[in-house]
Amino acid sequence: MTERKDRPAVTVIGMGNMGSAVARAYLERGYRTTVWNRTADKAEALADAGAVVASTAAKAVAASPLTILSLLDNTAVEDVLVSVGQAAAGHTLVSLTSGSPAQARANQTWAIEHGAAYVDGKIMGDPPDVGTAKVSLAFSGDRHTFDAVEPSLQELGSVTYHGSDAGFAAVEFNAQVAMGYEFLIGFLHTLNLVEREGMDLEAFTERLAGSLNGYAGLLTMMAGAIKGGTYGPDLGSLDVQAALMDDLIGHRESTGAEAVRMREVKSLMDRRIAQGHGDQGFSSMYELLRP
Repeated sequence: MTERKDRPAVTVIGMGNMGSAVARAYLERGYRTTVWNRTADKAEALADAGAVVASTAAKAVAASPLTILSLLDNTAVEDVLVSVGQAAAGHTLVSLTSGSPAQARANQTWAIEHGAAYVDGKIMGDPPDVGTAKVSLAFSGDRHTFDAVEPSLQELGSVTYHGSDAGFAAVEFNAQVAMGYEFLIGFLHTLNLVEREGMDLEAFTERLAGSLNGYAGLLTMMAGAIKGGTYGPDLGSLDVQAALMDDLIGHRESTGAEAVRMREVKSLMDRRIAQGHGDQGFSSMYELLRP
């Protein structure tokens, strides 16, 4: 691969599936790429592709103005930072490692204390798609630092900056992933209900997929209502919806299907109605969830 002199050098620490994909994306675009991994043979595998293999994490960071950390978890990030120490001074660290907002903020504090710049990032996508628009990356942290490294980060996929709070990328990532799990576990329980009633799962799912298209507009409307504090009947008034919930709960329980989530919804509806807001819609129950 031809190294382009107009491109900055980059270091990638962590040669798991995602880290290796990140390193290869930079190599394919002509970056002078240094790599390091705690297990050396994983880093050596990138040497044939043109990467420079550093003997220590500190030397890897020192080799490039920008270092990407793509590790298993934030504990691994903390271990690497300790081993790097003062070698980070004057360099920019970007973590693409999963973790909490608090951990991201702590990493930023560590970087500042050691004379380094820090941007936290989270990557959503599969390793084979790194370097394409199929991969979404969320970033947060110091805006000036982000602006300086953004061109290099855009090599990896579609980039969005979420603000100067270093924890916001983790908030975005964790919320997006959690929403997926919330939906999918509900889907599995619903399929269980459908199967218990003897209906065809694939045919039902095809119909459900068509119904989901209408939720995008509803979600936007609900978020606007919550932000503005003005709650219309959206899905219908809670007085009407509460009666429907009794039917849904009874149906599930009659088949032996899980009804925990339906009971949670009904409990929130009953509480909101008791507060005198039965004329409002589903989104108004958010008031019961506020800190």
